[in-house]
Amino acid sequence: MGQSADPVGEGLQKEIQSEQRYLDALYERLDTVRAEAARELDNVRLGPQGGTHQSRSERDAMARIYEDRIAQLREVDDRLAFGRLEDEEGEYRYIGRIGLRDAELQPILLDWRVPQASAFYQATAATPMGLASRRHLSTDNRRVTRLEDEVFGAGAGDTSDRVLTGESALMAALGAQRTGRMTDIVSTIQAEQDRIIRSDLRGVMVVQGGPGTGKTAVALHRAAYLLYTHRDRLASSGLLVVGPSNSFLRYIEQVLPSLGETGVVLSSLGSLFPGIDAQSDDAPEVASVKGSTRMAELLRRAVASRQIVPTEEQVVEINGERLEVPPVLIEKAIRRAQDSRKPHNEARVVFVQNAIAALSSELVGRLRRRGDTIDDEDIRMLREDIRSSQDVRVLLNTAWLPMTPQKLLGDLYARPGWLASLTPGWNAERRGLLARDRAADWTVSDIPLLDEAAELLGEAPVASAAAEAQRQRQRQMDLENAENAIRNMGVEGMVSAEALADGFAESGPRLSAAERASTDRSWTFGHIVVDEAQELSPMQWRLLKRRAPLRSLTIVGDIAQASSPTAASNWADAIRSLGGEFRLEELTVNYRTPAQIAHLAERTARDMGLNITASQSVRESAWDPHEVTTTADGLLPELIDVIREDREIPDAGTLAVIAPAALVGELHAALRDEFGASIGLGGISLTQSVSVLSPRTAKGLEFDSVIAVDPDGIVHAEPRGASALYVTLTRSTQRLTVMRIAGRG
Repeated sequence: MGQSADPVGEGLQKEIQSEQRYLDALYERLDTVRAEAARELDNVRLGPQGGTHQSRSERDAMARIYEDRIAQLREVDDRLAFGRLEDEEGEYRYIGRIGLRDAELQPILLDWRVPQASAFYQATAATPMGLASRRHLSTDNRRVTRLEDEVFGAGAGDTSDRVLTGESALMAALGAQRTGRMTDIVSTIQAEQDRIIRSDLRGVMVVQGGPGTGKTAVALHRAAYLLYTHRDRLASSGLLVVGPSNSFLRYIEQVLPSLGETGVVLSSLGSLFPGIDAQSDDAPEVASVKGSTRMAELLRRAVASRQIVPTEEQVVEINGERLEVPPVLIEKAIRRAQDSRKPHNEARVVFVQNAIAALSSELVGRLRRRGDTIDDEDIRMLREDIRSSQDVRVLLNTAWLPMTPQKLLGDLYARPGWLASLTPGWNAERRGLLARDRAADWTVSDIPLLDEAAELLGEAPVASAAAEAQRQRQRQMDLENAENAIRNMGVEGMVSAEALADGFAESGPRLSAAERASTDRSWTFGHIVVDEAQELSPMQWRLLKRRAPLRSLTIVGDIAQASSPTAASNWADAIRSLGGEFRLEELTVNYRTPAQIAHLAERTARDMGLNITASQSVRESAWDPHEVTTTADGLLPELIDVIREDREIPDAGTLAVIAPAALVGELHAALRDEFGASIGLGGISLTQSVSVLSPRTAKGLEFDSVIAVDPDGIVHAEPRGASALYVTLTRSTQRLTVMRIAGRG
């Protein structure tokens, strides 16, 4: 007698097939909408290229809309739909990365950010929010692979065919292998996280959370939510996401596009000043000096010291006429320029105008006393003679020279005598920390100083010759582009390349708000999200305050993980430069770190005196933390053995070797010799199966397995060594090995 079929299994397969049919319909609609957008874009591009400036601008704006829409539709293809809500009347609502409507404009997929989707994240058995059940859909390449249901009430009907669960979707996501790139958590957002993501746009919100609590994921999903909910405001002003390093940005760069957002400015702390991408960090003691707000006052004095009254009378020659210029004439012109309250370079225009007017008055008075007749036209010509006099130019430039931020800061570092004159209260050791060669690369700590200098200086005049050369180059490029466009469109003889190039010049390049913001230092954003914010110096906070005059910021971090020498011990002190009040939210559930590893890391942190935020891990790992003790000479062979053992685990995933910064290069070279090109270095190769990093580079990242090399060396090598070790011990999602060197401690 044969066995009867499993009714639950048959029912589940029918449910999967039903969901597959719905998913197929969603993807069919997605493909249709994508094709429609592509056709509309083609129509815009192939439309008339002439017309008024307004019509060209409108055409360009429409092209931008379709381009952005196509980019959005392309990025959301993977896991388009991930949830289904069933209300108490038995009606279904599907939740996905974007919203979709059918041909009759009826909603068939709700964007996860709309208010109607909030129950997917917030409903509980105690507070079902009108739901009978919630279904999690797991998909792979447009195919439904698993269903999981949570039932909240009797309205869900027969549950015999369902896989009932409350957490398995989250657990599956947490247990998945790391790839070296962060993925979104849109299908597994928990209620604690969702409440923060959907918080009000206004004001300053600080999100404090220990390792593994999802701070970065919450920050990015909040950015996507705000862009969707407040699109009218943020579309024109933009949203800035600031991370601690370029490696961190590479790690998170795929998240926002996967959530349907492509217009966000991502910036590391080293690239917040347009035109410069600083990669290196100063030594801790140097960074501490540069990060202090004392540097703001120093830069103010440095700028003021470039406005110089001569100590004695100056003689200038104007068309053969020698004119004595008393110091008081220059002093009055300087004072009037300073009274304008404009930045240095802009106030210089006021200074020059007043100085030339005074010199003209002096020269006219002399000529008239000599008996010459001077009318208004003569005065106008005399002013031009004065303006073009080489002696006068030297005099005015000596008194008030236009400067760039790079010139000002470079001089400050390279001229110890000038620095000493500006810092009478500093000792020689402190001044010596700022000394550097003019040709040296800018560091991350220099970026806020350059920005501060730019604020004090204002726009510097561009040399006319350079501007003209750039204009000529652009004109040539426009002509070449116009000729190509005419050939490609088959409109030879209907429009000239010159006329089309003139249209290019008039309308200008089509840049989104995000693109314009990334190149404009004076741009102010509608909202700023700052991750790993505990690391920022007071000078970096001053820079961000200038970018966010509306004080609309989401600040995410963990004070206990602060490793910067300028970091504060509490949030009130950390963001003091922003001024005003802030609201504090805390994340208390550890989603990343297994309980065994979290317990070890938290116990170690408390033993070292760190004030950590207590959190509760939601899972355990199959592997307990493992400790190995070796000698300095035996470190490398032992490390190689540990790596081999870890790589033999089926589906081992990614592995990070985190060591004191001084050891990273040596270990990487030795491991490359042993294992070949699969060994990555620092944050530039996170997709490699094995990476060698310092604690600072590892901050904010996560790996399946971590080997913490010489923890005592990490503590002693970093200015905040306890925090650096805490970061190191909390990067793993599965396995942790601690390699101690005997005799250290």
